[in-house]
Amino acid sequence: MFEFLSQKFSGVLGWLKDRGRLTEENIQEALNQVRDALLDADVPLDIIQTFLQQVKEEAVGLKTSTALNPGQQMIKIVHDKVLEFLGGKNVIAGVSFQIPSVIMVMGLQGSGKTTSIAKVVQWILEQAKSRSKTRRILVASVDFYRPAAVEQLKILAKTVGVDFYQATNADPVKAAQEINTYFKNNRYELLFLDTAGRLHVDSSMMQELKAINHALAPKYKFLVLDAMTGQESLKVAQSFNEAVGFDSAIMTKMDSDTRGGAAFAFKFALKKPITFVGAGEKIEDLENFIPERITSRMLGMGDIMTLIEKASQTINEQEQESISRRFMSGNFSLKDFAEQMDMINKLGSLQKLMRYLPGMGSVSPEMMDKGQVEMKRFRAIISSMTKKEQCLPHIIDASRKKRIAQGSGVSVQDVNQLLQRFEQSKQFVKIFKKDSNFRRFFR
Repeated sequence: MFEFLSQKFSGVLGWLKDRGRLTEENIQEALNQVRDALLDADVPLDIIQTFLQQVKEEAVGLKTSTALNPGQQMIKIVHDKVLEFLGGKNVIAGVSFQIPSVIMVMGLQGSGKTTSIAKVVQWILEQAKSRSKTRRILVASVDFYRPAAVEQLKILAKTVGVDFYQATNADPVKAAQEINTYFKNNRYELLFLDTAGRLHVDSSMMQELKAINHALAPKYKFLVLDAMTGQESLKVAQSFNEAVGFDSAIMTKMDSDTRGGAAFAFKFALKKPITFVGAGEKIEDLENFIPERITSRMLGMGDIMTLIEKASQTINEQEQESISRRFMSGNFSLKDFAEQMDMINKLGSLQKLMRYLPGMGSVSPEMMDKGQVEMKRFRAIISSMTKKEQCLPHIIDASRKKRIAQGSGVSVQDVNQLLQRFEQSKQFVKIFKKDSNFRRFFR
C-alpha cells in the first residue's frame, strides 16, 4: 500500500534533506520531481498543479528555522501539504456509528463491496470487544443481478459471526423495505445493506439506488472504490455523489500494483473522506485511513503506531509481556528467538510489515520474499535442536551443527547464518531499548 509513492517521495526527500541552502532553481527542481512522482501515480494533472502551487507559495516565503535546515524545512512543507490533501490532522479513526442505523453500501461490480461489508463489520465487532461490548448486526443484500452475490454475503456473515437475512421479494426496492422492517422488528443495532452494482455507471443502477435511498433514508452511505482504476475511480465517485450522494469511501485493492494516486487526490477532488482502505482478501485486511499515518507512510517515514495496534489485536497480552521481558533483558535464547519469529508471522508477511517501518520503501518485494523464506528455514533449524541447544547456543560445536543441518534438511552454512543472525539480534536490543515505540510494540 502506497509503496510506489513512498519510493518516489523518498527519492525526492532524500535529495532535499541535505540541502543547506534553497534557491529558486533547486526548489523548482524538487517540485519537478514531485510532479513526476504524482503523474506516475496517476494523480489528475489539475490536482497536481494545485498541490505544487501551494507548496511553492510556502517555499518561496520560507523563513529560517534554528531547528531545521532549509532542505528539512522544504520536506516539512511537502509533508504538511500532503497531509492537508489527504484530510488534515486529527481525523477520527474509522467511524462511530449511531445506534440504530442503516448503512447503505454502493459501488461498481467488482469493486469489492460485499467483502468490504464483512471487513467493516469485523472491525466494528473488534472495536466493541475492546470496550467489553457487543453489537447486534444484520447484513442483507439486494444485489439480485450478480450471480451468487446474495450467497456470498450469507457465507461472509457466518464467517464474521453476524446475522444474515434473505428477502423473499425479488424487486430490489421492495426487498430493501422488507429487510428494513425485519431489522426494526428484531431490534438490531446496525444494518448493512449490500446494493447492486454494474460494470460501469448507468442510469438504471442510479435510479434503483435513488429509490432505495429514498425508501430507507440510511444514516450512512459508503461508496466502495477499486483503487486499481486510478483516475477513473474519481469519476465514478463523482457520478455516485451527484446521483445518490455518499458520506465516505472505502478504497479497495490497495495491496495491488495500484500507485496510490486516487487515494492522494480523493479528499481534494470530492471533499469527502476515505474512511477505510482494504489491502488484501482476508477479513482482517482492512485499515483506518488516518491521514497523519498515511502521509508518514507515503513519504517513507513509516507508520509504527498502526503496527503497534496490529500487534495488540493479534498477539495476546500475556504472550507479549513474556517475550518482551526476555527480549528487553538481552538474555533471550534461540527458543525465544523462534517465538519472536512466530509472533512476527502472526502479524502477516514481511512484505506487509515492512510498509510500516521507516525507510523501508526502497526494499523490493523480492528481498521481502527472500527474508520470508529465510525465516521459515531458521524456524526449521531451531526445531531440529535439542532443548539444551536452544537455551545454550554457545555449546553448538561443529558436530552438533552437522547433526542439526541434517535434521532440518539444510546446510551447515545455513546453521551458521542463523547463529550469526541471532547474535546480531542481541546487539539490536541495545537500540530497541532506547526507542519507546519499539518497546511498546513488545509490550
